[in-house]
Order: sequence, then structure tokens, then C-alpha cells
Amino acid sequence: MGMDMRESLISTYLSRLSKRVFRANLTSIALAAVLLATVTVPGAEAVPPPAPVPAAVMTIVLADISSEPAKKIKRFQPLADYLAENLADLGIDRGEVKIAPDMETICRWLNAGEVTLYFDSIYPAMLACNLTGAKPILRRWKNGIAQYHTVFFSPSASGITSLSELAGRKIAFENALSTSGYMVPLAFLIRAGLNTAEHTIDSSPAKDEIGYIFTGEDQNTIQWVISGRVAAGAVDNHTFLNIPEETRSSLTILAETEPFSRQVVVVKPAIYPPLLEAIETLLTEMHTTAPGRLVLKKFKNTARFDNFPEGKEKALEQMQSLYKLVEHR
Repeated sequence: MGMDMRESLISTYLSRLSKRVFRANLTSIALAAVLLATVTVPGAEAVPPPAPVPAAVMTIVLADISSEPAKKIKRFQPLADYLAENLADLGIDRGEVKIAPDMETICRWLNAGEVTLYFDSIYPAMLACNLTGAKPILRRWKNGIAQYHTVFFSPSASGITSLSELAGRKIAFENALSTSGYMVPLAFLIRAGLNTAEHTIDSSPAKDEIGYIFTGEDQNTIQWVISGRVAAGAVDNHTFLNIPEETRSSLTILAETEPFSRQVVVVKPAIYPPLLEAIETLLTEMHTTAPGRLVLKKFKNTARFDNFPEGKEKALEQMQSLYKLVEHR
């Protein structure tokens, strides 16, 4: 498919998501993914364009999605500088950071080759790969964590001890691009045979459905559960364990999901192969040197980068199956 057609499809379908940051109707994303995988244009190139050979000097650009760009740039810039300093032999002269406000923007940048590496949790990383042809290359141990999973919890005083008892009640999720605070727990509920539907704080679920609402932040999810605004919440296990013991002891864990990679490093669709190889080597060896460890610490206490235990080809497979389950319910 030609680049213009791909960008047009992405812009059309992802624009809906950017207008609904905290809503979970990602039908537009699914449609875009299907179209990009199946639509052909007569006479269009059937294979992706060849990776460009680097010019005399280039910039390596790191990217993420956030509503707090200044904070992210400060956190990412040392890593961008480190990579640039160590890739001079391949024509890299400096490192830059770009923070996208939404998924539509990050996909546009990846398609245009404006960013080199994109860092995110596995669900949004999978979406970006589906929509642009970008590829996962490494796993990031953000905050020293290789894997994490979702914990469903409820106030012990409510008497709720199982997910099935949430029928006719509400559960709080973080936002519609969250791995541990949306996609994984929603797929878990669906796979358990439970009926789910998106709601607002003022609407009422039917007696046979679990209504999910978005809080915007994990800390809001916890507070909404504690205050009784919702019957239950879903956050990652590390966030749950960071709840003060006195408060956590008043909560009941209803269920826990399978683990997932904490974060994924995604590379743009077309990249000079020797440059990609050098980037992978640099990232996976950073934790073995003092300068590298210093940069990793500044990068949100990253312990290391490593290869996916299951291999690159299967890195997103588990998430793809959950995504299909949610989209085809």
C-alpha cells in the first residue's frame, strides 16, 4: 500500500480515538488495522520501501505518548544523547526527543520516519505496530520491572469476593490506551464469560453486566474504590503493592491476570539494518557499564533492555489475541 493511502487511513480512524482520550470505544482502531492489512491499491507497491542508507549526518529520535511533554523530554534526553554519542560511526550526530499527544500523532511520525524508537507498554505498542508496520525489538525493564500483571480489587467491607459478583455494578479502569488498566482486565472479564459495557459515573449497568468507567489515572482508580464510587478497580500489581499497608489490608483481591512485558521498544518501519543492529547492541549492553547504568537510572530507573524471552516474532502475539477478543465480543 502506498504511504499516502496508509497515512490517510490512519488519520481517518485514529482521529476518533484522540477525541475520546478516556473512552474505550476502539472500533475505529480495529477497522484501521483491518484495512491496513487487507486493502490493496491497483499498481501500488506490494512490499515496504527499502530501508534508507544514512546520510552524512542524522538525528536519532526517541518518542513516547504523554500529556506531560516537558517531564518526558527531561527523562528521555540522556538516553537520546547516549545513543547519539555511541553511534557517530554510523552518521548519527545528535539525539532528540519527541513527545506525541496521542496515538494518531505517534503513528504519523513512525510512518514518516520522523522518530527512530518509540517506547510504550505492550498494548499501545501493538497498536502502533499494527497501524504502521513498525516492529518490536526489545523489552524494557521500566522501574526495574521485566513483567507485570493486573490485579482486580474491591473493598473488603463490600462483601464482594469474586468478579461474577460485580454484575450490575461498576469497575474502574485507567484509560483506553492502558495495558494493565484497560485492555488486559477487560479481555480477562470477557474471557471469563462476563458481560461488560462502557458506562459513565452517572449511568447504571444492567443487572447482568459489569459497567466499566475510566478514571484517567491509577491513583484515581484506587481512590474511587476506597471511597465507594465504584465497586471494584483494576491496576497493575506493583501499583497495588504500593498502596499503604493499612489501606491495602482493607481491600480484597478478586482476581489476577497473566503477566506481560512491562514495556516494549518499537523501531520505525524502515531503518538502515546496520544502524538497527548497533542500536540493539548498545541498549542491551548499557547495564554492563557505569555510564550506561547512570543513563538507565535517569530513564525512569530502567534496569536494562533485553530480548523478548519468547522471541521478537511472538512478542505481541499474546496481546494480539486479547485485542481480538475485545474487538469481536
